[in-house]
Amino acid sequence: MARKRGRSRDEIRLMVLDAAEAIVAAEGQAGLSVRRIAAVTGCTVGMLYLVFRNLDDLIQQINSRTLDALLERLQANYPENPQDDPEKAMKALACAFIAYANAETPRWSMFFEHITAKGDVLPEWSQHKMTCMFRLMETALRALTGDEIKIARASHALWAGVYGICTLRIRQRLNLPSMQSPEEMAGMLIENFLRGLRG
Repeated sequence: MARKRGRSRDEIRLMVLDAAEAIVAAEGQAGLSVRRIAAVTGCTVGMLYLVFRNLDDLIQQINSRTLDALLERLQANYPENPQDDPEKAMKALACAFIAYANAETPRWSMFFEHITAKGDVLPEWSQHKMTCMFRLMETALRALTGDEIKIARASHALWAGVYGICTLRIRQRLNLPSMQSPEEMAGMLIENFLRGLRG
């Protein structure tokens, strides 16, 4: 298939991804199916399978765009010189991550919760983009230590903590004390972690 009503293969791919993202935003991953997308876009199921290998491939491509958007949000809130105030830089990352999870909960959830047909091994592109996210935190951490192993471990631990806060909030399992927000919890996590790191 090269064209559908004058559209190129790339145009159809983008149209399908946009439609699929809109379905996920409104109904979550549960609302996503090849037949549903075909009905919304006016494509046949056969046409979709010529552009995407299967539904898993489509979801992975949506997730790639989700991670791009998340990285863009993180970078937009990242200070130009994070090592001048590493704690402030890390809190900015945490708050941007939480803000994206709040604004795009269904897409955010699908990225972190979707299990691929190959199991829980992340595709190479996803590993690369996740590495970019970890490196933002690592850059700020280098102001506090030159131990690259400790930096990498600290970055993973902090991101895991912030992700946990987001997940508990989204699933309404976070019974926060009065006047405490997820952002404040993440800030407390970072403050105490850095206090221990500084020794």
